[in-house]
Amino acid sequence: MTTLTITATAPAQAAGDALVLPLHPKASTITVAAPGLTRGQTEKIVNAARALGASGTSGEVTKIAHVSGIKAGLVVTVGLGDATKSADAEAVRRAYGNAVRALTGKRRISVVLPEDNWAAAMVGARLANYAFTAFKSAPKKENSPVQTITFLCADRVSAEQRSLVHEVAVIGDAVDLARDLVNTPPNALPPATLAREAKAAVAAAPVKVTIWDEKALQRDGCGGILAVGQGSANPPRLVKLEYAPRGASKHLAIVGKGITFDTGGISIKPAANMDEMKGDMAGAAAVIAAMQAIAALRLPVRVTGWVPSAENMPSGTAQRPGDVFSTYDGTTVEVLNTDAEGRLILADALGMAVEEKPDLIIDAATLTGAQRIALGSRTAGVMSNTDDARTQVCEAADAAGEAMWPMPLPEDLRSSLDSATADIANIGDRMGGMLSAGVFLKEFIPPGQPWVHLDIAGPAFNDKAAYGYTPKGGTGAAVRTFVEVASRLANSR
Repeated sequence: MTTLTITATAPAQAAGDALVLPLHPKASTITVAAPGLTRGQTEKIVNAARALGASGTSGEVTKIAHVSGIKAGLVVTVGLGDATKSADAEAVRRAYGNAVRALTGKRRISVVLPEDNWAAAMVGARLANYAFTAFKSAPKKENSPVQTITFLCADRVSAEQRSLVHEVAVIGDAVDLARDLVNTPPNALPPATLAREAKAAVAAAPVKVTIWDEKALQRDGCGGILAVGQGSANPPRLVKLEYAPRGASKHLAIVGKGITFDTGGISIKPAANMDEMKGDMAGAAAVIAAMQAIAALRLPVRVTGWVPSAENMPSGTAQRPGDVFSTYDGTTVEVLNTDAEGRLILADALGMAVEEKPDLIIDAATLTGAQRIALGSRTAGVMSNTDDARTQVCEAADAAGEAMWPMPLPEDLRSSLDSATADIANIGDRMGGMLSAGVFLKEFIPPGQPWVHLDIAGPAFNDKAAYGYTPKGGTGAAVRTFVEVASRLANSR
């Protein structure tokens, strides 16, 4: 757990193992933007940084050891680019993320905030401070996250600034929770365990938790969840998390795909990189973590989280291509490909969510490989049955710092999902696979119910090197967007 604090201590007097300072290019030189440093201290830092090749370009990190007059044993400059130009919040987040990642293994660091985009700097610093070591027999100290991050400001700390630090800490803890769940090995996180983790995540909050086991799922007709889970020795689950503060006038429902491991079932996946399919429950992780954060922040909005989960395995009891089952709302589905399973468990959860007629439903799912082909590994696709709802979520994602892009749900793709045997087939045309998956989900949303679908297949799991504030492995995608949407809905009329 990372501790965040804020103080008006002068940078030179700040305690800790390292001091992070913003740096800008200026004409043919560089300048340190840190009120509270003397001219002599600034000159020493600038000269040392220049000698090490620092230019002040955005995201550049330079380490300077033992600057006289500076209490911290290490000074770290982080480039923020031209100070005369409007700063981009995401660039600031990534820059401060780079700086904190460079300080892995330190116990306490002090961070001078930029002149603007304070929140972005705080978020970048906090989200970068992460490591998953739960299954290491002897974690290395040099790989441990910083224990305490103290933000420095020039003037007296205001109540608003303290509130901001608290908010960043809560959201940071929630994102870390989502990352931990995604990174947990699949043998340690079957559906029943994921359900227990969901309950534990909100144990200290005013959140009601209801869990459906396989018998309850059968009783309530959740055929999609049962069909996907029937091939596994680990039975499926459905979790409902209800946060309903007194006086809340708006209701948000969030739904997350929770395939705790996806082999593809009978339509089995290639062996290469199949280990990454432990992350096929990233949507569920985002819902659980967002519910924790929303309740901790006491947002005055009713939020219901839905977490359908199953393990998609091939066996003598697994569903087969050609099988037909009924979903919660009575729709019959023909399975043409058992690797298109996420939409099947979402169908049941969406069917339940719409019964409460919330103001908005958002689902998040690592749903299609087609999302990565269309938008790459860092940008989620956003589909909706209304332009207003899609815009609402895209704007919230942009404010939260998550890359998302609006995509259509073409009506002509619905015919590709026609089945000669059932009401609908679970796959359509290969081309536009992300969109046809969204069209499938739309089938379970009644007219007049605002709904948004987030395909986070790429952004949810970073299979390359860490960058900015994004670690390798689980990223916590969609958590910040869920919280931002809830916050905006709470403040709307």
